[in-house]
Amino acid sequence: MGAGTVDVTVRGAGVFGLSIAFACLQQGARVRVIDPYGPGAGSSGGVVGALAPHVPENWNPKKAFQLDSLLMAENFWSQVRAVSGRDPGYLRSGRLQPLADARAVELARARAVGAADLWQGRAMWEVVTAAEAGAWRPLSPSGHWVRDTLTARLHPRRACEALVAAITVLGGTVAIEGPEGGAVVHATGATGLAALGAAFGRDVGTGVKGQAALLRLDRRDAPQLFCDGVHVVPHADGTVAIGSTSERDFAAPDTVDAQLDAVIDTARAAVPDLSDAPVIARWAGVRPRAKTRAPLLGPWPGRPGHFIANGGFKIGFGMAPKVADAMARLILKAEDDVPAGFRTDELLA
Repeated sequence: MGAGTVDVTVRGAGVFGLSIAFACLQQGARVRVIDPYGPGAGSSGGVVGALAPHVPENWNPKKAFQLDSLLMAENFWSQVRAVSGRDPGYLRSGRLQPLADARAVELARARAVGAADLWQGRAMWEVVTAAEAGAWRPLSPSGHWVRDTLTARLHPRRACEALVAAITVLGGTVAIEGPEGGAVVHATGATGLAALGAAFGRDVGTGVKGQAALLRLDRRDAPQLFCDGVHVVPHADGTVAIGSTSERDFAAPDTVDAQLDAVIDTARAAVPDLSDAPVIARWAGVRPRAKTRAPLLGPWPGRPGHFIANGGFKIGFGMAPKVADAMARLILKAEDDVPAGFRTDELLA
């Protein structure tokens, strides 16, 4: 494609950029994705893939947006799979979380009432016993767990590969370099947040390092577990992902160290089934965390025809379907329903 033959140029081939490109192509636009490091080279090339909701209370636009996205996810990733012929590893597997004591059980039951309303009857948040939880579960001092049916998983690297294939099938291109044409979307992750901060002379966000691991253990149809701040995510390829750290200060962005060992130890202590599972891969990368902790979406103030989609942080894959839909409609149809707290015209102008 020459510069004049595209309607949309997406800079950044992480999950935000690739998902926006896919959504624009579905609406008939001609799209080029450019990333000098290649698809999934940043935090979207991780291993965890937990698509988990916020607690169903203290409702706000961020939680509502995330709920919409999680409910859209099954159809979105099914479309990606159908178009690409590749499996992104999506499964709405649910999640179990241990409850520490009677007070935690009481609070969880109160949240179940909130979930019944806020989640629109489309997913459940409930307190269960050991018999109801099943054999694959973390240890729980109270003998009770929260089980939700909204949480899902996917395989980050395979999801990015499937998106690239789908974009290609629909006539788009993904390249390491090339000219810009049409509207330009900046979905450039942690480096992009730093560039925005420099351009606007303010703190708009930063990169936060995360470390994670893959263990060899086949629990492919089992629910996710969340215990002591650690995600335990079974994948369809016979691995279980463990993650992750959150490091604001770090010397090297892509190296692993004893902090990851501590995460693995925490997971193994909480989930006895992991005790003998060998570690087969370790990963580290820097995730883009916007100052507001919500994605930063909308036009680039002062640069007509340029748009920003950044700040996915730990929930980028979970937010991607809704982000892609909102940005494609904004760019191609000038339909703007980006919620308060996400908007570039509020946060950067």
